[in-house]
Amino acid sequence: MRPVTATLYRRGVVHSAADPFAEALLVAGGVVAWLGPDEAADRVAAEADEVVDLDGALVTPAFVSSHAHLALAGVGAVDVTGLHGEAVLDALAPVDGPAVVGHGWQSPPDDADLGFGAEQLDRAVGGRPVLLLTDDVTAGLAGPGQVSADGWGTLRGDALLGAVAALLAAVPDAPERGLAAAARAGVVAVHEHSLPEVGSRADLAKLIAATADDDSGAPLVVGYRAELCETTDDARAIRAEIPGLTGIGGDLAVDGTIASWGAVLRQPYADAPQERGTLLLSAERIANHVASTTRAGLQAGFRAHGDAALDELLLGFRAAGDVEGVAALHAAGHRIDGLELVDAPALATLVLLGIRATVAPAAALAKGSVTARRLGALRAGGLLPLADLAGAGVPLGLASAPGRFDPWGAVRAAVLHPEAEQRISARAAFRAHTRGGWRLAGLDGAGAGEIRVGAPAHLAMWRADRLVVQAPDGRLAAWSTDPRAGTPLLPELGPDIPDPVCVRTLRAGHVIHDTLA
Repeated sequence: MRPVTATLYRRGVVHSAADPFAEALLVAGGVVAWLGPDEAADRVAAEADEVVDLDGALVTPAFVSSHAHLALAGVGAVDVTGLHGEAVLDALAPVDGPAVVGHGWQSPPDDADLGFGAEQLDRAVGGRPVLLLTDDVTAGLAGPGQVSADGWGTLRGDALLGAVAALLAAVPDAPERGLAAAARAGVVAVHEHSLPEVGSRADLAKLIAATADDDSGAPLVVGYRAELCETTDDARAIRAEIPGLTGIGGDLAVDGTIASWGAVLRQPYADAPQERGTLLLSAERIANHVASTTRAGLQAGFRAHGDAALDELLLGFRAAGDVEGVAALHAAGHRIDGLELVDAPALATLVLLGIRATVAPAAALAKGSVTARRLGALRAGGLLPLADLAGAGVPLGLASAPGRFDPWGAVRAAVLHPEAEQRISARAAFRAHTRGGWRLAGLDGAGAGEIRVGAPAHLAMWRADRLVVQAPDGRLAAWSTDPRAGTPLLPELGPDIPDPVCVRTLRAGHVIHDTLA
């Protein structure tokens, strides 16, 4: 980590609503001290200890991941989406690190057709601990040495959580590795969602303390702990053990996922008419938790996927609002993660109660074929109504699939939503993944997530092939010299377009990732 100096960045493209045509900026004292055209940069160069030639690089607000699991992200990982049989083994073999995780694994309908055996998996990873995980982390496959011989096969529920805990124990510095991975991806803050099954309160407290200062050399950890509270004393006790805690919840599951038939639906599953999912929390318990955290001055958070589960969750929120007052709920800024099925009445309730939301568009929408089988085409077409949520004013934050930091993938998925009427512009999606993440945590007051004079210098710098203005309907507008345009540029995003590459990440002016030549 470099010490903070006054640094002038010039000959770039700056994504700033305050000055859409800026090409240079001065970072001093941890904030943006000047912003303007390159031709005016000479006038402030004397104030800089260092001048950096960006050579056309794009400067943007750095990303905030609104739902992260740092330890999973810190284990040697590879994307195995769409791979089967020996192709999975071929992808796992070259991964470095003391353990291996394959994200995006597709669990077969039954364990008879994995496409490889236990010994083959063990040989492919050289005997290291290994875990294949579905995108929604509801099913997995652990190495043969990590489960009993007769139990080798697809894991779910407590067995899966046990396998995750065992894997993470083999990589004690996994959270620190995860923070480094976040910085490389242009992420300057992460909402860490701590689960009792795989980590202690002390573990989360350590992470929050280690990253609290801007000069920590790592992204900021915004802490959430998934423990259900019955009383205000419960909430205060958790807060006392985890100084700096932002919320209690986040991964408090109201139901399971659509892919696993666990999401609670109003109508039966199309491919399993006998199933409607499993409710894990009642409205009464939800109301107690919301009231307890509200009184303790903390955010409450839940994860809900099905429409009936969301009905139950909002019933609990309304009951808490009847006791605490709607204004108190607004002030607390409670949140729901994993929203997928939201209709107009539910949307109205979210707005009424001031509830914030985190979504992972790439993870949710990548399961299109599975979702269509589970729900039927009509209901699947209503999945993740981003435009409706954004249009109603629900505060949104974006995240990647668990264990990954792929912020441009999340933005791209929002722009290219399979339902055209639910697409949002690249700028709106980008803002949800930057300033929106600070807003969700109540940390946006100083201008975090924006590039303007006086705002914290939480910045990322990118090499990108082409910069454009990308509308929800896919239309593109390239750079315009007309001042009336006034729209900051972003990289062009598409299924066959390489993602931008982060070359430097700044946290309040401190360099936490750097390959800028």
